[in-house]
Amino acid sequence: MFSHIHLGTAHFEQAFGFYEAIADELGLVLRFKEPDRPWAGWQQPGHDRPLLIIGRPFDGQPHAPGNGQMVAFLAATQEQVRRVHAAALAQGGTCEGPPGPRPEYHAHYYGAYFRDVDGNKLAVACHAPQAEASGAAFDAS
Repeated sequence: MFSHIHLGTAHFEQAFGFYEAIADELGLVLRFKEPDRPWAGWQQPGHDRPLLIIGRPFDGQPHAPGNGQMVAFLAATQEQVRRVHAAALAQGGTCEGPPGPRPEYHAHYYGAYFRDVDGNKLAVACHAPQAEASGAAFDAS
């Protein structure tokens, strides 16, 4: 469906560390990094597209996050949702909603929400029905 998604940043090296941690948890591989431009992109192993790209806005103006825009990453498991959310926060992201079920979206939706170091709103979501190994209920604490 998508060729690529580009997220603007005003702090390339900090943003690169943030997205590198998320990409590692999602099993994405770095396709390119050009700090002089600055921009970088990741992809799924064995696929050319879609690409997740971060970089300075093309028009050279300062980056500003949009209102109502969000990029959501697809996770295979609920555990992966939790790991990605934790990696985002460990890299300076801010929590916009902890990992947990969101039955208002659909019966099997399990997601988490956060902002990157530039304020872009992101999510990670698992849509597959899964029995949690621990059997524990969602804890929003």
